[in-house]
Amino acid sequence: MATYKVKVATGTDFLSGTLDSISLTIVGTQGESHKQLLNHFGRDFATGAVDEYTIQCQQDLGELIIIRLHKERYSFFRKDPWYCNYVQICAPNGHVYHFPAYQWMDGYETLALREATGKTMADDSLPILLEHRQEEIRAKQDFYHWRVFVPGLPNYVHIPSYHPPVRRFRNPNRPEWNGYIPGFPILINIKATKFLNSNLRFSFIKTASFFFRLGPMSLAFKLRGLVDSKRSWKRLKDIKKIFPANKTVISEYVAEHWTEDTFFGYQYLNGINPGLICRCRRIPDKFPVTDDMVAPFLEEGTCLQAELEKGNIYLADYRILEGIPTVELNGQKQHHCAPLCLLYFNPQGNMMPIAIQLSQTPGPDCPIFLPSDSEWDWLLAKTWVRYAEFYSHEAISHLLETHLIAEAFCLALLRQLPMCHPLYKLLIPHTRYTVQINSIGRALLLNEGGLSARAMSLGLEGFAEVMVRALSELTYDSLYVPNDFVERGVQDLPGYYFRDDSLAVWDAMERYVTEIITYYYPSDAAVEGDPELQSWVQEIFKECLLGRESSGFPTCLRTVPELIRYVTIVMYTCSARHAAVNTGQLEYTAWMPNFPSSMRNPPMQAKGLTTLETYMDTLPDVKTTCIVLLVLWTLSREPDDKRPLGHFPDIHFVEEVPRRSMEAFRQRLSQISHNIRQRNKCLAVPYYYLDPVLIENSISI
Repeated sequence: MATYKVKVATGTDFLSGTLDSISLTIVGTQGESHKQLLNHFGRDFATGAVDEYTIQCQQDLGELIIIRLHKERYSFFRKDPWYCNYVQICAPNGHVYHFPAYQWMDGYETLALREATGKTMADDSLPILLEHRQEEIRAKQDFYHWRVFVPGLPNYVHIPSYHPPVRRFRNPNRPEWNGYIPGFPILINIKATKFLNSNLRFSFIKTASFFFRLGPMSLAFKLRGLVDSKRSWKRLKDIKKIFPANKTVISEYVAEHWTEDTFFGYQYLNGINPGLICRCRRIPDKFPVTDDMVAPFLEEGTCLQAELEKGNIYLADYRILEGIPTVELNGQKQHHCAPLCLLYFNPQGNMMPIAIQLSQTPGPDCPIFLPSDSEWDWLLAKTWVRYAEFYSHEAISHLLETHLIAEAFCLALLRQLPMCHPLYKLLIPHTRYTVQINSIGRALLLNEGGLSARAMSLGLEGFAEVMVRALSELTYDSLYVPNDFVERGVQDLPGYYFRDDSLAVWDAMERYVTEIITYYYPSDAAVEGDPELQSWVQEIFKECLLGRESSGFPTCLRTVPELIRYVTIVMYTCSARHAAVNTGQLEYTAWMPNFPSSMRNPPMQAKGLTTLETYMDTLPDVKTTCIVLLVLWTLSREPDDKRPLGHFPDIHFVEEVPRRSMEAFRQRLSQISHNIRQRNKCLAVPYYYLDPVLIENSISI
């Protein structure tokens, strides 16, 4: 007889335990045990419990390779879901085998789990192991399907057994949209996510905190009459009353300094959309700024051409927004523009706006606004630029380049890599809750009753059009962080804390990925010869980039360095890139004039006509303002059930080398966090959005 000591760990989230019967079968290289019921006196498999059992086998099973967990009905009790963390088995020779699960068993089913050692297909020689990994992939591909959300955007996960109501709308710019657009009910609190597989859903704690946070704030807005008021704001200071109890150092600074040119320019470097600005070596023909126009705003003794040559002139170009039609909000026609903004980095270290044009086409009806214009003309011109920033940030930098792309990375991972694959183990922590938050996001933002339709000048169709255009231009190199700063010419720009922190986190992440990859892939041949890896890369190219070769995204990987770069891009996109554009949303948007989602008067066609009254009439009305800020408040609150970058409580890796690498990664991140906090002590406006303590492993909010 051979005796095996078994530990079964149940999840700690509320209702993770089960009353159903659980049995176990152990498979080794020298035999297989009988199916044995795991049961002892008292409650088994309670939430948070680690239950211990003894299993007797007729013979030694050899090296343990697979276990099967059988969940079956117990007496008259209804089907009771169970979340299993892991199973640990101590063999007769004292060797301990770990079998990670970290998933729900909802029905009466059998779950087969591999021993935790990371293995590519080339590492498996036993037919039973090869069959297991193939069957796992086949089952996941049968369950998870790709679905078109909006033509031209990354595809997303199809929810089995649920066919959401489709919405029809017409868009003359996109004839292919004049058919079906999958939608979700705006009643997000159940319908948007109830049909998700349990393994993709929020934990109970996160679900409760998310919806209980949204409900009371929505009710408070309703009771105060804010979401029903279609009038203009009477006074700017009234906007502060929206969130009277939700103030931070930065939100207060924004409200006090939003009109200042220094702060306007600062936001291009360290605000919530810091990846747009580019060094300008030549003034584009479509933006006919002359030396005479801007000479008063440059240092004495210099000129525009000299500053261009020195590399002190920068450009923010919103051409991607050009020509998109607007909608009516609350019975009033909305307006739009695609501005250009020229900035000067002066010797005092400030990024200063020196010229703004509110169209991509110059002409007599499109004046170039300057800091010397009237106070209200210049302020309204800057506000139009901040309006363009809203779409550049929300549609492109935030929703497309983090949420939607990360979801495609996640679904391809689930469909193409088995749990025993080293890349699955490395990346699965960076997919946690992404599918659920995106399901909620589609209901909140991209639904006919959602935010884009109710509170944005461009409406649902226009907002989607911005993302479609952006994806058609997205490149692999732009997601490679070190290259992006060089391509934009900002690699040596002083005071660019976003860049400094991005590179620090990227470096730590790349070193971690390198250590893991080189452990499991000793040669380029190992990379090129991994069919599961290649299928994952191909599926991302097809379903995320829609097969667009001009994106530069690889369709296969042939070398270890190529794999390291690819995996680091995926990991960074799913964590730090999102933190940089999400964490500060409410701080920079709570003061609405700094980030308006709609404009009610057309862009100015002449100078000297703007007054306080026309300025207030151009800003979003009270209802539109409150709808936007309510959603942004909900989606930017500090998340519950949070796992900071580098914290991996689920035990997927068991080998000593990757475990050491994980600890070294945490230590590097801790040092980065310390450096950021020391630097911020000397800054009037601290930049902490890429402090690793505040970065989540995954996109979950």
